Amino acid sequence: MKIAGIIAEYNPFHHGHKYHISQVRQHGATHVVAVMSGNFVQRGDVAITYKHTRAQMALLGGVDLVLELPTPWAMSTAQNFAYGAVSVLKALKVVDLLAFGCECGDSELLKAAADAIDSPLIKISLAENLSLGKSFASARQIAVEKSFGKDVAQVLASPNNTLAVEYIQAMKQLNANFDILAVKRMGAGHDQPAVKGDVKASASYIRDLIKAKKYSEAFRFMPPFCADIIKMEINRGNIASINNLERAILAKLRTLDRQDFEKLPDISEGLHNRIYSAVQTSLSLDELFDSIKTKRYSHARIRRLILSAFLGIDKSYFLKPVPYIRVLALNDKGRDILRRVKELADVPVVMRAKDFKELDDKSYRLFELESAATDLFSLSTDTVKPCGSEYTSKVFYIKKER
Repeated sequence: MKIAGIIAEYNPFHHGHKYHISQVRQHGATHVVAVMSGNFVQRGDVAITYKHTRAQMALLGGVDLVLELPTPWAMSTAQNFAYGAVSVLKALKVVDLLAFGCECGDSELLKAAADAIDSPLIKISLAENLSLGKSFASARQIAVEKSFGKDVAQVLASPNNTLAVEYIQAMKQLNANFDILAVKRMGAGHDQPAVKGDVKASASYIRDLIKAKKYSEAFRFMPPFCADIIKMEINRGNIASINNLERAILAKLRTLDRQDFEKLPDISEGLHNRIYSAVQTSLSLDELFDSIKTKRYSHARIRRLILSAFLGIDKSYFLKPVPYIRVLALNDKGRDILRRVKELADVPVVMRAKDFKELDDKSYRLFELESAATDLFSLSTDTVKPCGSEYTSKVFYIKKER
């Protein structure tokens, strides 16, 4: 048994994801486990549809076991996102290989970039660039180029490369000794439209097509089983948009004071004042984001901060690795993985919501946050759903391997 770990959002699952999994299988993986974001995602947005539905698509697409990355990590910086997901994979104590898609495809160059961003040589240059008002990502890339050269720095210019580097960093921090497989991305780049004639497109492009109701075009970039599931989600009113939460978010933010914003994760000195002031005058989310954004603070960072304030996420959730392993979907091979995990792991495995009551207070507090986040996510779908789906949603299981 050779178990590969994947970190993903599957937002939604598409041909590029299926290709990635096939490459993992070709490199000898007999079993595949994915750590997947829940209902809120890293760019500071709601997912296209419910996490259990996306987990189902992943299972049908070749994953054997889908685990949840809790919202505080899923909707955080690249560093926290990577740290949380790698901590889940390490906690399993059965993963042999970490596989990720990236623009580079060169594991050694990615490792060199990971060493570079961890080097004390870049600290002074990084601080200087930040003081000039540059974003963290831009400041770090410039600092790396100065000390380690253009080739290493260029790795950090692409978003999936950057995430891959953060995965390697997290492995070092957590002493997770996985082998690494860097799968070179094919087709359109991150946030780019599809290349003419290609069936691979970025997830963001597919989401835009779905939201624009250009369904037949969107489905061209997805395996047929995923297209069928998305069709059902459309008919059920389960397609989500942050725009549906606009007034709810603005209302929540208007009840908060400066100290509340100061407790947000990834907040820097003075930014909480900027957010507080913008909240008092903004009449829409777009106006709010634009009022806060500067060269130093990216749109994604601002969106994450605003949604964190809306959901009640503060710095206290990042004091330790993810404290439990939560299962969203599995097949028979996934059951094989779980049998080994339950023998070896020192972190509890959770299959049902009621199991959380048996965990320690900090773990249960995290689940309560997750449950509340899902209830609020249910306001973002085209058809509003009642509270409580964390307690009614079941683990998706396929008995027959596909």
